Amino acid sequence: MRRKVIAGNWKLNKTIEEAEIYINELKQNLDESESEVTVIIGAPLTHIHSLSTLCDEKISISSQDCSQHVSGAYTGEVSAQMLFSVGATFAIVGHSERRAYHNETNADIAIKIDRCLEENLQPIYCCGEQLSERENQSHFEVVKQQIEEALFHLTTQQIKSVIVAYEPVWAIGTGKTASAEQAQEMHAFIRSTINTKYGNEIAQNMSILYGGSCKPNNAEELFSKNDVDGGLIGGASLNPSDFIQIINAI
Repeated sequence: MRRKVIAGNWKLNKTIEEAEIYINELKQNLDESESEVTVIIGAPLTHIHSLSTLCDEKISISSQDCSQHVSGAYTGEVSAQMLFSVGATFAIVGHSERRAYHNETNADIAIKIDRCLEENLQPIYCCGEQLSERENQSHFEVVKQQIEEALFHLTTQQIKSVIVAYEPVWAIGTGKTASAEQAQEMHAFIRSTINTKYGNEIAQNMSILYGGSCKPNNAEELFSKNDVDGGLIGGASLNPSDFIQIINAI
């Protein structure tokens, strides 16, 4: 059975004090829940160490990015080794905002995934199409290329550590959401693409998350689909009560 995962991506939000209050509230609610879902918080870099010391076995901390570089003269960069050393156990890589604002390519992201795996950081790999690509019917081709170019160099053992997050770019922060049927269709396609390279067992055991305006009022419908194994949650993860509702929806 593949695991169910709910990952919050806080992006550029929350002071350390606000973040610590949030984690304590989340812990209290999860202690009262019998859910078997893996809960991950993608925290700002400055918060990772402090939050990791607060977390118990029910909550893991993720970085929101990872450098391509191991070390060296790269001002402002943070390596996978550094992230792991301060308590991160996951890393979000390839997010559409990194692609758009920092011009990251699939090849760049492939290197970041390698760096993560070298340091026991589990990658959450983001892929997804722009609105124009959805409208011109090239969305499957775009996502297939993203999967192949970022992941297909990995060994059979390495790919087992990767979580994929499908994020239709046109639904991120826009209030628009892919329908549950659209999400299921793309998730099934991603699983099929993984199957062509790594076989059915690995494809069936891979957790594929939906990211794109998932909220308490649509989470249950999205998560009811066969190939939707959870969510990468942006804005709705900033409010602990909303985030807990989404966790309980799975």
